Amino acid sequence: MNLLCKPKLPGAPFVAALLFSPLMAQNPPAVPPVPPPPSILGFALTGSTTLGSQYIFRGLTQTDGKPTVQTELDLVHPSGFYLSTSLSNISWFTEQNLGLASAPVPAGSVSSAGVEVDVFGGYKWGFAKDWTLDLGLYRYLYPGSFDRLVVYKNPATTEAYLGLSYRWASLKASRVLSGAAFGVAGAEGTTYLDLSLALPLGESGWTLLAHGGRTSFASGSGADNAPLDYTDYKLGIATDVKGCTLTLAATNADTKALASDNQTPLYANAMGRNIGKSRLTFTLAKSF
Repeated sequence: MNLLCKPKLPGAPFVAALLFSPLMAQNPPAVPPVPPPPSILGFALTGSTTLGSQYIFRGLTQTDGKPTVQTELDLVHPSGFYLSTSLSNISWFTEQNLGLASAPVPAGSVSSAGVEVDVFGGYKWGFAKDWTLDLGLYRYLYPGSFDRLVVYKNPATTEAYLGLSYRWASLKASRVLSGAAFGVAGAEGTTYLDLSLALPLGESGWTLLAHGGRTSFASGSGADNAPLDYTDYKLGIATDVKGCTLTLAATNADTKALASDNQTPLYANAMGRNIGKSRLTFTLAKSF
């Protein structure tokens, strides 16, 4: 290049005028609003995926302390009706039915279930400021093999529930409508009472979680399911990090491993481990 013919750069007054012109001084463009979720027949479609160190359900580990992957899809209508389904890996039913000497089934059993599929729906009514009434049905499904069932039945269970919430507190009562409750025979009418709190800790972005629940098994068809009754508790903390919800929670269930004869398993799996008692669980959830 001929440096003698190098174009002359704009002078400082021109640069200053450019930098401070109305075009350059205007505010950055506003961030576009988040698009609404897709809808199906007026129902908004949302969902979530959760990774956890284990799957805890009503104080009981469903994966024997091993990791879990869960997903959920929700259809919610502006009128208050909703329909949801969720999926999770489990191991508790297989472990209760392993062909070991301590298991309640003969050796060689093939009874097993490695997945839980839930379908539930209902209606939520916001009848006053911060008050919500929730009424619905819940169906727990466990696809698997049930060829050699002896003590336990197919664990598929149907529950009806009624919940009442006010801001960060909720009370929910569930009642089993099916003949068996999670594999326990003669348990129609089994109930679960759940009191939960999710208390925001000021402006810190953290939420304190607390829960107490009571499982009361019904005894029908000559069964005595009272020894299976138990109470569970949870205390935890949660926060949002880059669009994900991190939760750390301690749980305890006062479950008995064995019946009074010290031989009949109650909440002891085939490896002799109590699936209740004290546990610490970490989860990472992402909504979409």
